Amino acid sequence: MHLRPALACLLFLAGIVSAFASREKPVIGLSLDTLKEERWQRDRDTFISEAKKLGAEVIVQSANSDDTRQTRDIESLITRKVDVLVVVPHNGAALGRAMKSAAEAKIPVIAYDRLILNAPIDYYLTFDNVKVGEAQAAYAVARLPKDRKARIVRIYGAPTDNNAKLFKQGQDNILASLIQAGRIEVVHEDWALDWKPENAKKIMNAAVTKAGRNIDAVVVSNDGTAGGAIQALSEDGLAGKVLVTGQDADLAACQRILRGTQAMTVYKPLKNLATLAARIAVDVAKGHKPATTATLDNGMKQVPSIFERVISVDKENMAATVVADGFHKAADLK
Repeated sequence: MHLRPALACLLFLAGIVSAFASREKPVIGLSLDTLKEERWQRDRDTFISEAKKLGAEVIVQSANSDDTRQTRDIESLITRKVDVLVVVPHNGAALGRAMKSAAEAKIPVIAYDRLILNAPIDYYLTFDNVKVGEAQAAYAVARLPKDRKARIVRIYGAPTDNNAKLFKQGQDNILASLIQAGRIEVVHEDWALDWKPENAKKIMNAAVTKAGRNIDAVVVSNDGTAGGAIQALSEDGLAGKVLVTGQDADLAACQRILRGTQAMTVYKPLKNLATLAARIAVDVAKGHKPATTATLDNGMKQVPSIFERVISVDKENMAATVVADGFHKAADLK
């Protein structure tokens, strides 16, 4: 009779010890949209490295830009009882069921780089994506002809990615008044499905077919799609003659900038964000509440958020930014 309370006490204590052991070596589930792009490979590697330094284990899943697969990935991580989930959504509006499951399992969720919409998430870590779009458009506007109406093409990102909409919002902040005033004409615009370069190439091909060769700039939302647009421009002998923007400071894009076929990229110090994300994930797993600098409405709640800075990069300041930070080696840029 007296053994039962004692046994219950032992089991309770064992549960406490187990819980604290988990907190001493937390397990983080990292659910990525894709690993096809250089940018996401860097994020993954930096995140894992920092988490390991802090004594955490990371389980990585990549959904290959498939919403159904990403939901399954997250459900699998929940089943494995990870201490915290860090999620880069393919479609920020498609993970409601998975986020509900995480909340029911009392697993905190950190949205990384892309906001998860209409869902009970705990934190959001990203770069200021509106400022990314502003930087792209401002760079182009400063270099457009002033003696006539400038003609531009706009290639947006994936329509399923909330960040793509924020990049466009930032671009609109700079371009809208100039378009309304008749100083800029948008001769063609479209969204590049899944951020695929081949889709951007099709959009650029359509733009030249529709508007002719007299194009001053192509405001493109990332480096991968900029590469597709430049391929199309090359086919028409326009590469290097038309200003093209980008984002992510991919190696190929930085090489294009030095060769003159791409004008600029927006450098986001990925190491800073991935390192911060790993530290916060470990803190949250250990039951701590990290300090945040802002909140952002995801349609369900005001999500505590942290925004990292972004930097416009062209051939003039590449050595002082991406090279100085160790993001790319000078020898690799040749």
